[in-house]
Amino acid sequence: MNTPISRRQLLQAGTAFGGFSLLSSLAQAQEPTSTDTATPATTTTEPIPSTPPPTADVQNVDILLGGPVFDAPSDPEGWVQAHRKLGYRAAFGPPVGIDDLPRVRAFEDACRKYGLTIAEVGVWNNLMDADAVRAAENMKAMEHGLALADELNARCCVNIAGSYNKDLWFGPSAKNLSKEFFDRTVENARKIIDAVQPKRTKLGWEIVGWSIPSSADQYSELIKAIDRPAFGVHLDPANAVNRPELFYDTTALLGELFDKLGPQIVSCHAKDLQWIVEMNLHFVEVECGKGVMDFATYLKRVASLPQHPPVMFEHMPDAATYDRCREHLLKVCAENGLRV
Repeated sequence: MNTPISRRQLLQAGTAFGGFSLLSSLAQAQEPTSTDTATPATTTTEPIPSTPPPTADVQNVDILLGGPVFDAPSDPEGWVQAHRKLGYRAAFGPPVGIDDLPRVRAFEDACRKYGLTIAEVGVWNNLMDADAVRAAENMKAMEHGLALADELNARCCVNIAGSYNKDLWFGPSAKNLSKEFFDRTVENARKIIDAVQPKRTKLGWEIVGWSIPSSADQYSELIKAIDRPAFGVHLDPANAVNRPELFYDTTALLGELFDKLGPQIVSCHAKDLQWIVEMNLHFVEVECGKGVMDFATYLKRVASLPQHPPVMFEHMPDAATYDRCREHLLKVCAENGLRV
């Protein structure tokens, strides 16, 4: 059984990589080096306030919209202002690792100054990798990601639950729908949360159409089984469309997702879907407004939540496509009286 590791150990062991920190060696941070670090992750070089001020003025907006910014400056103020110039009030995790706490603080301060919320720190790896060493390293990367999200006051740290597919880290497998997968997903979430003990952020699994969780009911079961206040819902409705009746009625799908998961939703993704007609099902992601997603219902349901989960664009090929997605959702918001 892994010994709980302190945030100080995470800070010391991490090396910056893509907005979060990876453990450079599996052997690092497994055992406390002194009694001072044997306590689970509650210590930082600067104290975290127990009730931090919001990073955006959520009282004056209904939707915290965000997405990638191409060629954004790397300095904290420049990075934040680049997002705000596009009208964004939310952002993906900034270019900083948990090993550089002063820079983390600078990003947090700049976000608060200019009204930008960090929606999520993404750690995209396979916690169920067939290679035990890689799986353990991926778990450590998740601990680093969750600790970084907490230090940044991000809404969540997100990953998929994993996959038993041996060839593609997020690919399909019959075992991805099994009780074994469910139980391991619960165990992994508990281990990550218990190691880091976040105070300001939550861990969330992204919905995947061919793995647990793929539906509101499966997500609800996970929440109950994990039984940790620091576990939340990362919502991507497009990923939940895995059969024709859901494709043809995204309004009903959104209703079920928000009715059953609404209070636990911490961050959301926005993209659209088309059906490429072949001899079997082939749903494909497209830019917002070019498919079947009921964005009016989606945004109104997001706006109704008191926690103001950000809505983040993703998976578009270039800045121009992101611009069109943004303009479409701004138009939907304006038509429905939603403030952005």
